[in-house]
Amino acid sequence: MPQTSKEVKRRRSTKLLVLFLLLILMIATFLFSVYRTMHSDRRIPPKTAIMKNRSLRGDIISKDNYIISSSYKFYRAEVHSQSIRPNKKELFIKLFSIYSKIDEETLRKSFYTKSGQLKRSYVTLADDIDERDAVGLKSLARKLSKLGVFQSIKNSQNVRVIYGLDIVESGEARRYPLLKSMTPVIGYVKDELVDRYKLSNGMKGLERYAQKHLITRKDGLFEGQRDVIGSVIRNGESHKVNRIDGLNLHLNIPLPIQQSVESIVDEMKIETGAQEILGAVMESKTGKVIAMTSSNRYNPSHITQNDVTALNPKFAEYPYEAGSVIKPLTLAIALDHQRIEPYTWIDTFDGKMKIGKRQTITDDEKFKALTATDIIVHSSNVGISQISWRLSGEEFRKGLLDFGLSQPSGIDLSRDLPGRVKPLKLLKNKMHRANQSYGYGMHATFAQLLKAYSAFNNEGKAMTPRLIDYFSDNKGNYYRLPPPQADRQATTPKTAQQIHDILIEVVKRGTGVAGQYRGLEVGGKTGTAHIATSKGYSNLYHSSFFGFANDKAGSKYTIGVLVIKATKPFKYFASLSAVPTFKQITHALVEYNYLKPVLSAQELAEDAKKEAEAELEAQKALEMYKKEANKREDISKKVSKSLQPYKKPKIKYYEKKKPIYKKARVKKVKIYRQKPRPKPRSYQRPKRQEALFNDLDMF
Repeated sequence: MPQTSKEVKRRRSTKLLVLFLLLILMIATFLFSVYRTMHSDRRIPPKTAIMKNRSLRGDIISKDNYIISSSYKFYRAEVHSQSIRPNKKELFIKLFSIYSKIDEETLRKSFYTKSGQLKRSYVTLADDIDERDAVGLKSLARKLSKLGVFQSIKNSQNVRVIYGLDIVESGEARRYPLLKSMTPVIGYVKDELVDRYKLSNGMKGLERYAQKHLITRKDGLFEGQRDVIGSVIRNGESHKVNRIDGLNLHLNIPLPIQQSVESIVDEMKIETGAQEILGAVMESKTGKVIAMTSSNRYNPSHITQNDVTALNPKFAEYPYEAGSVIKPLTLAIALDHQRIEPYTWIDTFDGKMKIGKRQTITDDEKFKALTATDIIVHSSNVGISQISWRLSGEEFRKGLLDFGLSQPSGIDLSRDLPGRVKPLKLLKNKMHRANQSYGYGMHATFAQLLKAYSAFNNEGKAMTPRLIDYFSDNKGNYYRLPPPQADRQATTPKTAQQIHDILIEVVKRGTGVAGQYRGLEVGGKTGTAHIATSKGYSNLYHSSFFGFANDKAGSKYTIGVLVIKATKPFKYFASLSAVPTFKQITHALVEYNYLKPVLSAQELAEDAKKEAEAELEAQKALEMYKKEANKREDISKKVSKSLQPYKKPKIKYYEKKKPIYKKARVKKVKIYRQKPRPKPRSYQRPKRQEALFNDLDMF
């Protein structure tokens, strides 16, 4: 049927409507797409770039401003393998090799995987570049860009970007220029990876103790417009924030005296065959440690398996049975409670006292009775046990706590163990109280004893050992931290002076005589204690000597020495190991003018007499030498005369005559040369020469 005009118009209108709707839909879709694109994160390269400047860990510095430990940055060089134009790859490798000092073959291999396939991502060319080389490589990156070495490539968002040579901070490392010196006190660090950046994390010693002060994590940055290779353009629109490095740690320890004490303990370790020797010097008035060392040291930059046992600073991490060095503390507690006086006599039963049926206390020296002073001088276990019985268990335990035992010493190291004193219920028993009075059945650390003995040289006040003097920042501000454990009044000034005088007597006429030093006031107490094992007490010992050395100018130093497991014959006695080490340390203090000996008139007269005697002996030796020289000269002349070369005898000539027969007539005859009779080879006056040589051998 033919369509009417109305139907035709309706169809045409429908088509136009559909087309119009499609057009509107397309326009709406386009506008939505534009809107979405405008408000979506397209991850195209930003117009600005940010350069981070990571903060560094603070330095550790000696008293005399030597760098003990410091940090430096190292960098990583990386490039996208596809961003280098193929025809200029060899140029890139050659130039990079020149700037980085890495051979070309190694660089070529870095562009390939282990299976030999070409990498299609970022390639790390070097990851341990120092700051100087990093500056040169950054300059190289700009030159390579100008030479057209790099080409644009599409990223994951299908945007073409030029990736150049990137030199980025890879991490920080710790430098120890003095190698083994001052370890294990300063400790060591361990690398920790955070967002592909290596940070130094303190593990032991001062590095661990001061971790939160040595680091700040306040990085700097430089922000500005970027160029085609991503570098920040330095112009008026750029913005810079300076980094803030960690605080610098300043020690109380000067390097010369520290290294001198280190050499002393090293030599004594060889001489005694000890496993380890600890030595320390502290100002008695302030607690400032000017030397603290161990014979077992290590290089923090290159720790080996053999160094594992030396990593822990034993000064505060090695509790041990201290032995007789506890006896002055026991006597001080009794003097404080007025239970005894220094001149009080006590029966010592010829060095053997039985308690109960099975328990016996013995002494090395046998005395029927001793004063309280001589009990310390001769180190009597029997005597000090009876002194401890004049105290209650509670008084005795509290007195030891007042000296700082059974609690952290407060020394500024990574770990400070408290040690152990027997509980009150055991100290009520006489045997336990006696046992602890001479240093057995309890544990103390080297730092605790150093602190306790400072009280006897500082009017009864026990000073906390301080390794750190102060912290400083880059602006020159100083910061001091209070010690973790405060200084404490361990005993009364009167008692401290009494024990002070007794310790001087120990050095004058007791077990510490090897520690005497003319012109100085020296006192101390020895301690030789068996080392306990799971099977009981062994034949190995802890030998120690704690005391002081003072001069008349007012300089006062508390000195401690601990010898662990001496193996040479008889060297386990403290008098033959710890005391000589103490004296050498005292001599080092004199050499570096920390102590100034002043001799009395009597000592000067004795020295003059000894010098005169020495001069007389030298003259006698010279005269004897001259006599012996004359004898040697006479004998040498005789020997030289006897060793003259053999002279041939003169040749004799004679006329040979024919016998006369009937006619007596003489005819001329020829003259013959008579050969001398040969003599045997052994003939050279052997007996005489041999006697002369024997005379020479006498000298």
